[in-house]
Amino acid sequence: MQTEIRFPAGNTTLPGVFTLPDGEGPFPGLVMIYEAFGMTDEMKRVARDLAADGYATVIPDLFARGLVRPLCVARVLRTVFTGRGQALDDLEAARRWFAARPQIDADRIGTIGFCMGGSFALLLARTGLYKVSAPFYSTAVDVPRACPVVASYGGRDRLTRGVPEKLSAQLTALGVPHDVEVYPDAGHSFYTRTPGLMGELAKRSPLRAEYHEPSAQDAHRRIVTFFREHL
Repeated sequence: MQTEIRFPAGNTTLPGVFTLPDGEGPFPGLVMIYEAFGMTDEMKRVARDLAADGYATVIPDLFARGLVRPLCVARVLRTVFTGRGQALDDLEAARRWFAARPQIDADRIGTIGFCMGGSFALLLARTGLYKVSAPFYSTAVDVPRACPVVASYGGRDRLTRGVPEKLSAQLTALGVPHDVEVYPDAGHSFYTRTPGLMGELAKRSPLRAEYHEPSAQDAHRRIVTFFREHL
């Protein structure tokens, strides 16, 4: 079941998408952070796929705060680089709303994110509030402490060159369980399909961004296996 919701966030409410598996709960849950394209049908599709494996999700619409969308997008992206900002407060508000649902096991909440959202997933991994983090093709984020991490990157993606090695070294030094995989034939955004002109431009960019089915399928298998062990 997938429904549109609103959750309290400071002095306002923000929209989001709440997805539940079939059957009886409470279910383990994932706070999902979308890529820079925002709340697309692909992000909703990913949430439904995770629900089929038994994981509830909430996708907060971080770009919905404020009247001028480009400014809101810029503020959220700035948080990726600074590690500070309203977006982190909004994610915490979404997590609290999510954890309070009777269908959710509040002691078994992780996070998953894509591109911009992957960097947020690593920021959240440092908070001590999540059991597991699954960043996809995130840019470099220092992790002075972290929950278990399962990370996925494309070997043809110039944007994240060197990032998986750095992340794996940091997690090894911390003694944190992790699975960091680089798919040599995949580029950026290999897990999702980017439609239309934006998708065509992304394919031709240095990101080599396009859906790569073998890598996407293996990444899905890996994250679910990791979740079953750590979430």
